[in-house]
Amino acid sequence: MKKSKIALITGSSQGIGAAIAKKLAQNGYFACINTHKNHKAALDVVHSIEKLGGKAMAICADVSDPIAVKNLFKTIDSIPGHLSALVNNAGTLSTQMRLDQMDITRWEYVFKHNVQSAFLCSKEAVLRMSTRYGGKGGAIVNISSASSYLGAPNEYIDYAATKGAIDSMTRGLALEVAPEGIRVNAVRPALIQTNIHAKGGMSSRVDQKKHLIPLQRGGTAEEVAEACVFLLSQQSSFTTGTFINVSGGL
Repeated sequence: MKKSKIALITGSSQGIGAAIAKKLAQNGYFACINTHKNHKAALDVVHSIEKLGGKAMAICADVSDPIAVKNLFKTIDSIPGHLSALVNNAGTLSTQMRLDQMDITRWEYVFKHNVQSAFLCSKEAVLRMSTRYGGKGGAIVNISSASSYLGAPNEYIDYAATKGAIDSMTRGLALEVAPEGIRVNAVRPALIQTNIHAKGGMSSRVDQKKHLIPLQRGGTAEEVAEACVFLLSQQSSFTTGTFINVSGGL
């Protein structure tokens, strides 16, 4: 079997993650579609990629769990080729509320799934990509959010705080592994038309807030995917430790 350049996209059974996986597959990557529980949706993404002549695999794993992440990467190791791209997309949010209404259980849950997952997957990716460990280099893209600098007051300050942590990790890791052939960047979407807004109890959030966006509309998952593919490609070979805001001007 021909060896492939492999991309792992966490949380990619739907929304932004699925759009990124499809774009990467179109650009010649073997796409590893990760989901925690929605295996059927992940398989649907795989099938849509294969219909277009691409290659993909669905892998169920809770990427906030250290043991599950190690097993996930062992599965990837069995694919002929080498891991050359990681997109830390998996994340969650909870119902909109003020910070003084939140409890510690919610705060810990959001940080575990949004920050711990990115740390665990980035560590395993570096161990495979870094020339320090015999790797061939690679690129990591973290999906942050415009909320990291907007703060999401009265909605999701906890979510915004996790994305601030992602921004800091992006910058620090980029500087740490730049001499080892790995580039690390982040994309910061805002008000993208996906199902995540329903989790917060406001499925029509984008339409209700689009008047605040300078471009006067919500964004699409495909527009976020385009930025990610650019940052993972040789077109951005001199770019690391930076951010692309896919936010309509916010």
